[in-house]
Amino acid sequence: MTVDHGFHATMTAKPGKGDELVEFLLNAPSLPHEDCVVFLVSRSASNHDIVHVTEGWTSEEAHRRFFATEEATALVAKLQPLLAGESQYADAVPVGGKAAF
Repeated sequence: MTVDHGFHATMTAKPGKGDELVEFLLNAPSLPHEDCVVFLVSRSASNHDIVHVTEGWTSEEAHRRFFATEEATALVAKLQPLLAGESQYADAVPVGGKAAF
C-alpha cells in the first residue's frame, strides 16, 4: 500500500501524564483504520512526558475524511486535557523501513 500523506507530531503531556497519553494514543481509532498504514507512538528517553506520533496515510483526503468524523472530533476533545500545550507538527511521508515490537 502506498503512503502519500503523513506527519510527525510531538506532544508534551501534562506533568506525570505521559503514560496516560501513550495509552490513549495506542487505543486511538485511527490505529485500525484501513487508510492509516503507519501509526507509531514513541516517547523521549529523557522526558517521559514528551510523546511522538508518526502517521502515514494513503492520501491527504483519507486523513482529512477521517478527522472530519464525529469519532475523531471526540478523540481530539479527549486528548486535549492530557496535553501541556500545543503539539508541534511536521510533514513526513514514510517511504520504507521496519518496525518490529
